[in-house]
Amino acid sequence: MVTALDERTALVIIDLQKGLQGYPTVNPLADVVAQNTKLVAAFHKAGLPVVAVNVDPHQFKNHHTRRDAKQQGGGGQLPADFMEIVPALGILPTDHIVTKHTWGAFHETNLHELLQSKGVTGIVLSGVATSIGVEGTARQAQDHGYNLTFASDAMTDVVASAQENSLQAIFPRMGEVDTTDAIIAKLG
Repeated sequence: MVTALDERTALVIIDLQKGLQGYPTVNPLADVVAQNTKLVAAFHKAGLPVVAVNVDPHQFKNHHTRRDAKQQGGGGQLPADFMEIVPALGILPTDHIVTKHTWGAFHETNLHELLQSKGVTGIVLSGVATSIGVEGTARQAQDHGYNLTFASDAMTDVVASAQENSLQAIFPRMGEVDTTDAIIAKLG
């Protein structure tokens, strides 16, 4: 349950980009986009920073590390609009777009510097995939000392058990987890 938001809280949306729209997700992606659209509008109304993060599979940093899992992306032709943020979110030209090259959005990007320049001490996180991009970013944000809030109905995963683990076991250890509406109510 969200108890409070920092006065300078940013919304950071992970990987809601056109190229990932066809993935089979636990929660319908249209519902996740709708919840994120509400968050974007509320943060705009409150005059708080909005950051949309996308991922560039061709520049992904750990493609060639040893592991057992089958990997997606990194090779072949991608559609020209693959990295474009989903238009329905209502991202404005005054918002920020950060392109990540690892699971987390802080590694080798300007995200921390951007947030610091705006006096941000708290982050509301949302997007896809809960157990990969959102959790990877959350771990890095925690390392930087940000207060974290997770919009549980504004994120989804491709693996139900992974989503449940992030929402029930990992995120409550890092911050507060609640719904989009509860978070918006705390924006005042």
